[in-house]
Formats: sequence, structure tokens, C-alpha cells
Amino acid sequence: MSAPEAGGADAAGSTLVEELAEVPPLSTSLRRGLVASTVAAVRHDRGLTPFDLPAVRLAARGLAADAVRLTAYEHLVGATASDDLPAGFVHVLAFPVMTALMVRPEFPLPLLGMVHLANTVTQRRPVRLDEALDVEVHAERLAAHHRGVSVDLVAEVSVADEPVWRGVSTYLAKGYALAGESAERVERPDWRAPTPTGAWRLPADLGRRYAAVSGDHNPIHTSTLAAKAFGFPRTIAHGMYTAARALAEIGEPDAFTWHAEFFAPVVLPGTASVRIAKEGNGGVLDAWGKRHHLHVSVTAP
Repeated sequence: MSAPEAGGADAAGSTLVEELAEVPPLSTSLRRGLVASTVAAVRHDRGLTPFDLPAVRLAARGLAADAVRLTAYEHLVGATASDDLPAGFVHVLAFPVMTALMVRPEFPLPLLGMVHLANTVTQRRPVRLDEALDVEVHAERLAAHHRGVSVDLVAEVSVADEPVWRGVSTYLAKGYALAGESAERVERPDWRAPTPTGAWRLPADLGRRYAAVSGDHNPIHTSTLAAKAFGFPRTIAHGMYTAARALAEIGEPDAFTWHAEFFAPVVLPGTASVRIAKEGNGGVLDAWGKRHHLHVSVTAP
């Protein structure tokens, strides 16, 4: 194994691949992230350069889905019971590898408190329950944002060397700055709530229920005290739950691109109006309450 080149990942990705003998449990990574985030909160220097990302890809080989966990996930998000893994469940399997990268000492941003801005998944074909998955994760595109610094976490999933799934999660760390770069606020076009086609009624324990099937026990979704510490009145729905529920309601073709933009969280318990509409070879879903919560699109080739 050669030493990583200085300066973080380049546009083509990292040159060093580090094989994980086993994937750290998500709970362990979250505890490490809590400690590191506490240290970062009292750090005075929050200036970064565009080259501060880890020059490494983390790889985990032969990951397997559990049938019981899959069934519970499908039931919770409203997906059709099947041995084809929902695209959101593939994200669940890859997320511990992603988190292991985000809690490394050389990762420049704190794990807790980061805001999930968007998620884009490209799935080339259905992924089966009985297939062993190889996952590689890297970070790229550290960029100035008008509220701080954003970064993309990229997970690439293959089966027997065949690329089948690629997910890009875009996060924002508030209060950070990128040396020599600034970003003007991008004003979103005025959005008017359309006529709803349905509604979501999200219970108070939804964060804990999603944590049980995903392993993601982020306290802003499971603890009112923690949620209040981050400025929310109560716990909030997990963005990947709302995106996965939207995907289930739009439907998953065999091959597609799934894009979700998160605008405002849903406070639990809560109700969101929903509209689903056909668009091209796929569909779109918007969810809103007093504010626009999310926009999800599914596009087939």
C-alpha cells in the first residue's frame, strides 16, 4: 500500500484504496463522530482549502443483505415486497462504509450537525437479495456554499466486478469557509404548492423505527433533547426515509436515476401534503407543509 498523495481527492477520485477487513458498526462510527464533532465545535479555525479531503477510497467486499431486515425496511417505506433491493436499501448497506470515511481524523468536516442537501442514485439494474455487494466510497467536490462548505460522499456498488449502483450524497457543514472561494446565495424560484394527490402522516416514533431498519441512530431523529440542541422543536424525519418513501410511491424501473433535494425537515409527529405526477419516463413527487420539504424525481433511460 502506497502513501496517499497530499492534497486530498482529485476530480477522478482517490488513488489509494484501503480495504476494510470488516465494516465498523454504524453505532461505533456515530460515537466517534460525536466526539470529533464536539472537538470541532470549540475549534476556532474553520478555514479549509479545496484540497483537504482524504486521498483514500474505503472498500468493503462481499456485503450481504439480511432478508428479515429487508422485509422490515420495505414495510416501513411502503416498498413492494420483493427480493430486488430497493435503491434506498442499497444506500443503507453502503452508508456504514461512507460514515467510516467521514469519521476518519483527516476528514475535514464534523459528522454531526451536517445538513443533507441532496441525494442522487443511478441504478443500472435491479440488485438481488442473494448477491454479494462490493462497496467503494470516496469524498469529492469540497465546495463553498453560502451557508458554509459542502461535500459529496460517493458510494459505488458492484456485483462480481459489474457496476450496478452509484450514490452521491451532498452534505453541508455550516460555519465553515473555503480559502479563496465564496458562494453567493442561490435564490430558488418561487414554489407554489400544487393540488395534493395524497398526504403522509408521520408518527412521533418514525425516527426510531427508521433507525431500527437502517442502523442510523442519529440523535436528531431519535431524541427530542438532541433535536432541540440542534435547533429543532422535536425530532425530525430522516431525509432518506422521506426520499425512500417517495421512491416507493413513484415506482422503481429496472434502471433509473433517483434524485432527491431536501429543503426543510418534517418535524415529528407531522403531516405532509404530497403530489405525485408523471414526468417523461418516470415521475416526480413533492412533499410540503408550511414549507416545501422535498422534491424527488425518478427518470428511466
